[in-house]
Order: sequence, then C-alpha cells, then structure tokens
Amino acid sequence: MKKIKVIHPITRLILGGAQQNTMETCAGLNKDRFEASIISGPDTGPEGELISEVKKRGIPLTLMPEIVRRPDPLKDLLAVKKMADIFKKEKPHIVHTHSSKTGILGRWAARAANVPIIIHTVHGWGHHVYKSFLYKKFFTFLERRSAKISDKLIVVSSTNSRDGLRDRIGEPRKYTTIHSCINLDEFTKVSSDPAETRKKLGINLKSRLVGTVGRLSQQKNPLDFIRAAEKVKKELPDTQFIFVGDGPLRSETENLIKETGLSKDIFLTGLRADVPDLLCCMDVFILTSLWEGLPRVIPQAMASGLPVVANAVDGVCEVIDDQRNGFLVPPGDISLMSERIVSLLKDEQLKQKICQNGRETAKKDFSLSEMVRKLEDLYEELIFKKGLH
Repeated sequence: MKKIKVIHPITRLILGGAQQNTMETCAGLNKDRFEASIISGPDTGPEGELISEVKKRGIPLTLMPEIVRRPDPLKDLLAVKKMADIFKKEKPHIVHTHSSKTGILGRWAARAANVPIIIHTVHGWGHHVYKSFLYKKFFTFLERRSAKISDKLIVVSSTNSRDGLRDRIGEPRKYTTIHSCINLDEFTKVSSDPAETRKKLGINLKSRLVGTVGRLSQQKNPLDFIRAAEKVKKELPDTQFIFVGDGPLRSETENLIKETGLSKDIFLTGLRADVPDLLCCMDVFILTSLWEGLPRVIPQAMASGLPVVANAVDGVCEVIDDQRNGFLVPPGDISLMSERIVSLLKDEQLKQKICQNGRETAKKDFSLSEMVRKLEDLYEELIFKKGLH
C-alpha cells in the first residue's frame, strides 16, 4: 500500500507546546502507513530549540531562511513560493500547518501547488486580546480567507473553536478537537531522587517548593509568578520558588525578584532538559499565563503528581475542573492565586485529593499515543473522502 505523505510547515522549532506537538506527531505516526516531514524557519531564541531533537529522531527537516516570525512582505512571498515549489516536487497528500503565520503562508503555498488535503492546527489563535486592534483585524481577515481553503481546522481545545467561530473563521463542520498530549511515561516513571536534584539546585531540602515551567515571555506572565511568590512567602516564610525556562523577559523578571527581596528564594533555572526530574521536586505547580491554546505542561504536572493552580484562560479551563483536579484563578488575581497555593501547602488531605484527580485526568485525556491515533484516523478519513486511497 502506498504511503501517505504528510508535510508539516511551522514557523520556528523552539522549545514550546506547538513545536513539541508537531515533532511528537511526526515521530509517532505509523511508519508503515505515513511518511512525515517538517518545514521550519531556522530561528530559535532564548526559549531553547528543538531542531537538534527533530534531527536526532530522524524526522526529515527542511530549514527555510525565508520563514520568519515577524511580518516581512518580501520574505513571506519568497516563503510561499519556496514551499509551493517543495510541495510540487514532493507531491504530498497532506499539508498540515502549525503556528499562526506559517499556518497562513503554508496553506496558500499548498493551494498554489494543488495539494489535495490542507489541514491547520490552531495551537491558540495569534490574534488574541493582547494584540493591537489593527493586528487583530488584519489577522482575523487572513484566517477567514485561509479557512476557506482548509479541509480541516484542528483545535487543541474547544475554546479555540468557539473563538474562531465567533470571529467567523471557518464553519463548524471544519473544526475538530484533538488535545495536545504528552508521553505519560516520562512523567510517571521518573527514577531520579528529588532530594538530590534539590541539593544540586541549592534548594533547601526542608522548604516547600512552588514552581512552574515555561518561557519568560509576555504570554507566560512571569512577573505575576513573582508577585504571587511574594504573597505566599509572607504567609509561609519557609517556601521557595522555581521557574524553569528562559526567554525575552529574563532581565525584567530578575529585576522584580530583586525589588521584592526574594533573590535567595526564587530560582531561575534557565533552559533544562530534565523537566520531569524538576517537576518531581515541587510541591505545587502554578501557571500564570495570559493566554494559551492548551498548555501541555498542566497534564505533565498532573502526571507528575502535582496539584495545579492556574489562570483560567482558554484551554486551561478544559484541563482543570476547578476544585476537583486543580484550582482556576482569574488572570491578575494575585491574592486568590496565593491563597490557593497556601491552602494546598497547609492542607495535605486537600493536596492529595487534587493530586489523585489530576493523575486520573492526565491518564484518561492526555495520552500521546491516543492523540497520534486520532490524527491518523483523521488523515485516513480525508484520504478516503478525496478518493486518494
């Protein structure tokens, strides 16, 4: 049987949820049935990169210098042409795009090359409320036009389909929800000693440890993490904090840590490859993001046996059932965020109940193999409908 060829264009292969989702999809697809590859821009950044991991896994990768994050009319047109040339040469059955900008450019390149099936995954809309009015209007227009040439719009949370339909992007029949999932074994079968990991980081073995994993960026909102830490510290002085990750707001974050006098109690680890080990060191996990598609780090924390307190934004609300498997907090409500953290640190029975329910959620709804199976089924369904089988 002829293999189904799928090409995945994406803007950047940084260390992020959309990028990991794309890589895991390509790596996990049945090799006897599918042939998957990636096209990406070469830029990475302080967040870390996945280019080396993609290559290590043997996934065919084309790095295209014309694919850049910021609008650049000349490079954008060249990117469309070069992708279209690749599609004409490779003749994929499916082009499956990711990320806002390349999601648009890649779909029009696929259209120009007469690719039979065009799919786009929305890992969170790019025209969110924190963008300017003109930016939102422009990208909403582009998304509407691009939806017309898309066979399917995959969303990682139903909130994304609700917002897309509200903005008149596509029709309900084009949307399908497939959660961005994780390799559960990485987080449930950690063999390292948490005490030894803490010791290497310089964290007091007797301290309560509150942490998060993410980019030091506007989206992940690290300054609110620091503000919540300041309040928790006043209530529980023996608490320490850890932020795993790096990004463009590093200096601002460091400055606020100094201003709050918490330099000895907040650890910025930078980029780390041992996230499962670090999660196992924590007592409570928090997420202060201002917007999200569906943050994979929440089921990762749940699978690691951590109670989660998170801002109630977008797909977060589909993972967390407030007060059952975690706590939801309105964005910017630092007082409630700190109260929830303190209650979990003080009440072991409450903590264990939340942790157990969280583990069950991760196991039931966020298995990587189940995500890949759903994608394979979708690909097969579209191949059959187009008469390409």
